[in-house]
Amino acid sequence: VQLQASGGGLVQAGGSLRLSCAASGRTFSSYAMGWFRQAPGKEREFVAAISGSVISTHYADAVKGRFTVSRDNARNTVYLQMNSLKPEDTAVYYCAAATSWSISSVLDEYSDWGQGTQVTVSS
Repeated sequence: VQLQASGGGLVQAGGSLRLSCAASGRTFSSYAMGWFRQAPGKEREFVAAISGSVISTHYADAVKGRFTVSRDNARNTVYLQMNSLKPEDTAVYYCAAATSWSISSVLDEYSDWGQGTQVTVSS
């Protein structure tokens, strides 16, 4: 699967951004999609995931209630709507395709990764 993420940028605290990730390759609805992020000097961490069927979603506690993951299987695209952004959300955000249709927060269960998009939240 080839993944292309976009939508990052610089925003003030309290603001919003919407990330997109376009996929090609395998049948899009057959696999879950996830978003991860990596801040400078830190390990890559799970943010959100959505199942292939769009029925299930899962969020990291740090973003629950502020971020929303969605997908449009007709457009082969997954989104991450980020509201009420905080400076600690600053990171490179990566979309990833899972090895199966079920959601997971485990990095090793994702086989394909996008190039990352920078999100910077100023205080």
